[in-house]
Amino acid sequence: MPKRVLQGTVVSDKNDKTVVVRVERRFAHPLLKKTVRRSKRYKAHDENNACKIGDTVLIQETRPISKEKCWVVVNEAQAQ
Repeated sequence: MPKRVLQGTVVSDKNDKTVVVRVERRFAHPLLKKTVRRSKRYKAHDENNACKIGDTVLIQETRPISKEKCWVVVNEAQAQ
């Protein structure tokens, strides 16, 4: 089974080797047919502390690294 890859924006880089990435998804409301935006925050592993707040990054699903962290930053340059 392939690993999921999501694109999002870094909202926090205060932790060591960890960034918090906000991933936004858009969908049509089932009844009102209006486009709705929902966002979710993921903690991702950033080995070199290279990501800064506001960067657009790609994160990939991986094995659990800690209690809340099971994503890893793949590449920040390709996400644009």
